[in-house]
Amino acid sequence: MLLLAHRGDHRAAPENSLAAFAAALAIPGVGGLELDVRAAADGRAVVLHDATLTRVHGVRRRAARLGAVELAAVGVPSLAAVLAACPPDAFLDVELKEDLGEAALGPIRDARGRPDGGVANVVVSSFDGAALAAVRRLAPGWPCWLNTAWLADRVVRAAVELGCTGIAAEWHRIDEGQAERVRAAGLDLAAWTVRDPAVLGRLAGIGVVAACVEGAALPG
Repeated sequence: MLLLAHRGDHRAAPENSLAAFAAALAIPGVGGLELDVRAAADGRAVVLHDATLTRVHGVRRRAARLGAVELAAVGVPSLAAVLAACPPDAFLDVELKEDLGEAALGPIRDARGRPDGGVANVVVSSFDGAALAAVRRLAPGWPCWLNTAWLADRVVRAAVELGCTGIAAEWHRIDEGQAERVRAAGLDLAAWTVRDPAVLGRLAGIGVVAACVEGAALPG
């Protein structure tokens, strides 16, 4: 099972920072990263989970009101900077917090695009079906995961209708029967966010192909 460090290793540095990503990728057994992308005021894609800088960076400002350079000054990297810093064999789950269109796809294409129009070692994920529909329209050969807090039949149908290659579900919601239904629909199943290493074996045993992990669930 592929282990993706959730927002990097934020035991070592602030989440979604270049330092947190570097720390995570230095851990043997970590195959890649999960990271969150939203738009800065100038439209550039930046790597930040929350809409505001308050929780992680201690700045009471909304990210959408600051340009990418201003955000970089307080520790929020651009998507392009993260892609440039990651080795090409590191798998990346790029979660779109909103529909960014080419602002997000362009940097990914520049860093990981293939001559056939595909993309190497990247999946684009989102809870937002409209954001995924835009990805499917602009980059139809790219793999996408529909993120969900509830693994229900309607979610499986929605993922299939969107043309997704997989579903990423909150791990508590995954059981053997649900995992089988996802596989029967021709979809991969990923899990988020696992903090207990004992959970990983159960998930692998029922066919989960990737897990976002943090804290004690990171190897080593």
